[in-house]
Amino acid sequence: MDTVIFAGLALLAAVVIGLAVARLSVTVRSALLLGAAALLALASPTVALLAALGVVTATVVDAVISRPVPRIERRAPGVLSRGVPSQLVVAGVGGPGGLRVRQPLVPDLDVTPPEADDELDAKVRGRRRGRHTLPAVATRVAGPLGLAAWYRRAGNDAEVLVYPDLPAARRLALAVRQGRFRDPGRLTRGPLGLGTDFESIRDYLPDDDVRQVNWRATARMGRPMSNQYRVEQDRDVICLVDAGRLMAAPVGDRTRLDATIDAVAAVALVADEVGDRCGVVAFDDEVLRHLRPRRSGGDAVVRAVFDVEPSPVDSDYELAFRTVGGGKRAFVLVLTDLLEEAAAQPLVDAVPVLARRHAVVVASVTDPDLEHAVSTPPTHPSDVYTAAVALDVLDARATAAAQLRRSGAQDVVEAPPDSLAPACVGAYLRAKARARV
Repeated sequence: MDTVIFAGLALLAAVVIGLAVARLSVTVRSALLLGAAALLALASPTVALLAALGVVTATVVDAVISRPVPRIERRAPGVLSRGVPSQLVVAGVGGPGGLRVRQPLVPDLDVTPPEADDELDAKVRGRRRGRHTLPAVATRVAGPLGLAAWYRRAGNDAEVLVYPDLPAARRLALAVRQGRFRDPGRLTRGPLGLGTDFESIRDYLPDDDVRQVNWRATARMGRPMSNQYRVEQDRDVICLVDAGRLMAAPVGDRTRLDATIDAVAAVALVADEVGDRCGVVAFDDEVLRHLRPRRSGGDAVVRAVFDVEPSPVDSDYELAFRTVGGGKRAFVLVLTDLLEEAAAQPLVDAVPVLARRHAVVVASVTDPDLEHAVSTPPTHPSDVYTAAVALDVLDARATAAAQLRRSGAQDVVEAPPDSLAPACVGAYLRAKARARV
């Protein structure tokens, strides 16, 4: 009898090892049945062994029935905009016991919900720009008895490109086209960047300056009418993107470089709308990307810099400025970080290289935490020290900005992450309106 029991136990062990090698897993139901069979050993070892063999046999039969590989089809977007959800659909046909599909998660892509039975209808959202890999779908096919389940990967990995926030950039471009853009850096109301050459008469819009109203046309048509002015075209716009170590600092849910690339996308698309040529240079201690200004170059600019990542090195501003300094006069937008006076000194020293020929604007992301620290009444002694440090940092930034203006920069734009793109577009359109480009 002992020989039979040992032989049965050896058979059970062999079956369990075989299931593990075959990437087959027993379910909770199967484990409970085996546990019940083990309890029978207290009364009759032989009956317990026979019961266990029966459970194992049923599990093997269940596994054989559910062995066919499921057919899986995944419809995933190849391109995303950072922070904007898109639809991900995984559909499959499994065995008679049911199919469960799961999209494995990666750090820079969110999938909600990550798994479902038979068909997954989820939203995928890119949390960080760049090139990311969406892993193959994981499947679980259960047998009709619910005793065994196969775990497999279906399909192949897919590459997903996460671009900057293009919907927000396109909204800004549309607002400029329709004359609805309101520059956050201007106190007066009304659209900006309309030029000075009369072009046509259109219906009055709520944001129009009263000086645009054409009173004769208003009296003739019986409704408010505004003058539309022609935008100067064929100017060069160059975005210089700092990708050095300072741009890796986080601001909210993104890095400084993420907010900067969003602003570059907005300026490039607006340049397309007003008929200018746009190019870009990304740099750290060397030139990483260089795209010369071209007509309708907004999409090319976005593709050129969407996957640029910050480097742990100090940026060489003089090298980047020499790259564009010898070309025709252009509006040059330098997107960097004004941390403090010493860190900004290389930028201050290099700005005159550009300012002799080009209209230079320097843009930087402000830290909302610093503004919060100095504007919130203290509730604890440590809050006073925090506010003092924040004031020192803000004062250092203001000193660096003043030095940049004295060294030749026409404007220094500082804005929170969500407002940097409109602020940069406003600075660009102001330069056009003042005929500085």
